[in-house]
Amino acid sequence: MTRLTNRAPAIRLLTMLAPTLLASGALTALSSVSAQGATSVRIGFFPNLTHAPALIAVEKGYYTAQIKGVKVETKDFVSGTTLSEAFAAGAIDIGLIGPGPAINAAAKGMPIQIIAGASEAGAVVIARKGVSIATYKDLAGKKVGVPSLGNTQDISLRAILSASGLKSQADGGTVTISPVAPADVAAAFLSKQLDAVIVPEPWGAILEAQGNKVVGDEKTVWRGGKYPSAVVIVNTKFAQANPEIVKGFLRAHLQAINLISKSPLAAQTSISSELYKLTNQKVDPRVLQLALKRTRITSSVDPEAMKEYGALSVAAGYTRELPDFTTLIDLSVIKGLGGK
Repeated sequence: MTRLTNRAPAIRLLTMLAPTLLASGALTALSSVSAQGATSVRIGFFPNLTHAPALIAVEKGYYTAQIKGVKVETKDFVSGTTLSEAFAAGAIDIGLIGPGPAINAAAKGMPIQIIAGASEAGAVVIARKGVSIATYKDLAGKKVGVPSLGNTQDISLRAILSASGLKSQADGGTVTISPVAPADVAAAFLSKQLDAVIVPEPWGAILEAQGNKVVGDEKTVWRGGKYPSAVVIVNTKFAQANPEIVKGFLRAHLQAINLISKSPLAAQTSISSELYKLTNQKVDPRVLQLALKRTRITSSVDPEAMKEYGALSVAAGYTRELPDFTTLIDLSVIKGLGGK
């Protein structure tokens, strides 16, 4: 299995060209060419606990074992925004991504389909120690970090601000929203560049262990914690041309999820090992256990929650029209393999 660096020149170039490709219709042709007679599969994910199935599948070699006859390449991304750009550029075939970017991508006409869930909840709002923030309303006038603009946590934050009677500076309010990679938040807190942040686990638990304060846990972020944090998307043309590769991926996906439920200690060791490889940060076992308590790893997808998230994306100004969710979400293959 090959690991792709997210600094690869070709991917950078394709990412920059993505808007042009989308506008010109060249993306469809690009996707079609890359799908036919595939000799490799390119899988994208994030170094977050909400993407635990991918972390385990990579570390344990599940993808290589389950996907037969082709080269497996994996690539980690900072957020759904950057992964979505790589998808638009034809640089990724299958990926784990947040519901916000997935919905936005489909709404823009990208040939993708959601074929499984990966996690629910697993996002928290953390205030830097020493900053007076006790409730969401106290975010007024503060600098708040998100993994990237337009990603799932960004959309969630804007919904939180709206419910609290607040707005971002860009919308005429007082809250400054800045994109900061989750692994870099600790440094941003130390230099006082940020007052608070909304991050996926395990970064919330890591920041909490460093003495920072949880302002809102996963249940207060949205829907009492019953919301999708990561789903699996596939290039539809790739899936149509390579159904066995997709099945192999989903078998590995389920294998990783089953490890979490049946052998949690082994799963935690695997997650911690892969996170260290990707971020050079070691996660204390107790911190990882806390993060897992706030995150539900699952292959299921709640269509109603996805529709509601789509409405949040529209309200945040990232999506104008919502896609047809009946065609966007197709869980038939994962259910046929024993998933939910």
